[in-house]
Amino acid sequence: MNIYPGLNLEFIRCEDKPFLAGLDRASRIGYQWVEPMVHNGRELLSEAGYFHSVSLDEDPLLIRDLLQQYCLRVSGLSSHAPLMRPEISVPWLERAIRFAAALGARVVNTDEGIRPKWVPRDEALGVIKYTLNTVLRTAERHNVFVAIEPHQEITKTTEGLLSIVNLVDSPMLRVNYDTGNAWLGGADPYEGLQAVVDRVVHIHAKDIDPGTGETLRGKTTGTPVGCACGDGVINWRRITEILRSANYNGVLSVECGTPEQAERSLHHLNTILEAYNEHDSLRVVG
Repeated sequence: MNIYPGLNLEFIRCEDKPFLAGLDRASRIGYQWVEPMVHNGRELLSEAGYFHSVSLDEDPLLIRDLLQQYCLRVSGLSSHAPLMRPEISVPWLERAIRFAAALGARVVNTDEGIRPKWVPRDEALGVIKYTLNTVLRTAERHNVFVAIEPHQEITKTTEGLLSIVNLVDSPMLRVNYDTGNAWLGGADPYEGLQAVVDRVVHIHAKDIDPGTGETLRGKTTGTPVGCACGDGVINWRRITEILRSANYNGVLSVECGTPEQAERSLHHLNTILEAYNEHDSLRVVG
């Protein structure tokens, strides 16, 4: 069992900094794993150096070299393409899968997207099934997981999340569990994680400030970033215990809003993980 803290590069967005600035700061803080965000085509703010996402038009081997310069590895790609819109999500996710494989990443993270008003929910699930069936053929060839995140109308509940994850029988269709989104959507994040833990390949370690969170809980399906891990409503020791009991091997990818929060999150998670590692070492020696 190996659980590592990682960092989603959203943390640098507050400073209007580019991808390389995010890598540099993450490395200096002490992270060894990062989760970049990727986009299709060319995006004005990224091209001008004011945003952290990476274009899928870039050479992935160049990006891999840049990561290696900062002694960083990729836990997954944040490639949120709306599964209900196959004309968008199929080419986007297929490219993201190939990009991830070139970087040595095993996961691309996505969600169902915002349901158009003219599409009933049962029809939306049919469209999502078509999208996943198409995309997963590429995922299976490249041995990259497509991980569904609780983030929108359907997946905000554990039942809804499972309804999508069970649409297609593929070993590469898994879960990226977002603790903060689950809590905001009204689910119990511990019961929810326990229900899907055998399908989890990536974790968004998102904590939610208790003050603002209580006013939003049950009224939203998620949020881009949270507060520092340990400052909010999520019990990370309990989350880690659930993952350890399931022999989870992977990353807790912190989703927070500032570099200072990223630093405090790393300290909090390391304190918990190091305590477990010491316990496991003593148990083996004994």
